[in-house]
Amino acid sequence: MPWYAAPPTSDAWGWHWTMGRFNPERMDAAGRREIASPAYPLIGPYDSNDPHVLEYHVLLMKLAGVDGVVIDWYGTSALHDYETIHRSAVHLIEYVKKAGLQFAVCYEDRTVQHLAEERGVVRSEAYHFAARDIEWLQDQWFSDAAYVRVDGRPILPVFGPVFFKNSGDWEHILGGLSTRPLLYALPHLAGSIRADGVFGWPPVHGGETIQPEVWTEYLTNLYAMSRDSTEVMAVAFPGFHDIYEKSYGHIDDRDGVTFDETLARAMDSASPLVQIATWNDHGEGTSIEPTVEFGYRYVEVLQRALGVRAYTAEDMRLPEQLYRLRKRVAEVSALHGELERASDSLFAGKLAQARRQIGDVAQQLAKMDGATD
Repeated sequence: MPWYAAPPTSDAWGWHWTMGRFNPERMDAAGRREIASPAYPLIGPYDSNDPHVLEYHVLLMKLAGVDGVVIDWYGTSALHDYETIHRSAVHLIEYVKKAGLQFAVCYEDRTVQHLAEERGVVRSEAYHFAARDIEWLQDQWFSDAAYVRVDGRPILPVFGPVFFKNSGDWEHILGGLSTRPLLYALPHLAGSIRADGVFGWPPVHGGETIQPEVWTEYLTNLYAMSRDSTEVMAVAFPGFHDIYEKSYGHIDDRDGVTFDETLARAMDSASPLVQIATWNDHGEGTSIEPTVEFGYRYVEVLQRALGVRAYTAEDMRLPEQLYRLRKRVAEVSALHGELERASDSLFAGKLAQARRQIGDVAQQLAKMDGATD
């Protein structure tokens, strides 16, 4: 989710950290900011356009063994913070490609819903806005060699959809494309829009606590959909613990067992794609990004499940060390070049070299601190 805004990268705290009722300027006794999240990111609340954050996230993904990133994308409309999200997505992709990873987008057609509700956009105009977004994807990203494809076609998950809910809608939107993408939807809506495929999501509803047997049945039914030639994107999730005023529901993390089980089922499925839901949706408590509460639990499980041999759990601490050093040496220009070289070593997979470079900078900072004292 490239939707976080925070000073000093941005002028103010964004909605995804505040949700209109949390104040990140307020800190507790441990120095943690008040944010809209049940868990606290290990590096603290951040801005999704901060290059040091993007570097940290993408390097950590690479070392965990993932192949790519699905970016939640609200199109190019100048509404709410959607332009900012788009800008951060473009910036993120630079780092994704530098790491040799792939990317795709999950389109949020709720953007068009908001245009209709807030700006009076009628149905015929709504098609234009959505088609313009998808045409932009075709021109800019679908043709990129790093974009995720299945059977030679770019994938296009749509979250929901929440606005365009019938097949005629999507014929309007996709009809003008030279290469039609594989359209994925949530399982309960895939039939109505004649989607090519489905992707799973934590099955919460009605503010209820969802028991393991319920989401297990959901996953069983999801993977069974592949029998009728439907493309299925498998899903693993650590739980669901949102912080909204009106909760969608709750799935207990069971001290990590929920992620272990959903990931094992996803890996055992016949699905060509496995999605982790999510990397960093902190407001819904589905993040596997390292946090104060859970440490590196989830990325370590992921690394083991993927059978990564080139990198270790200890290696995954290097991006965090680099991130913290970058923030510390902001005013020490002499060390910038050394950290750039450490970053290049990490992106190139030269971890022993990166570890030495990071250690050298840490030692130099310690000496400077001693001299200052």
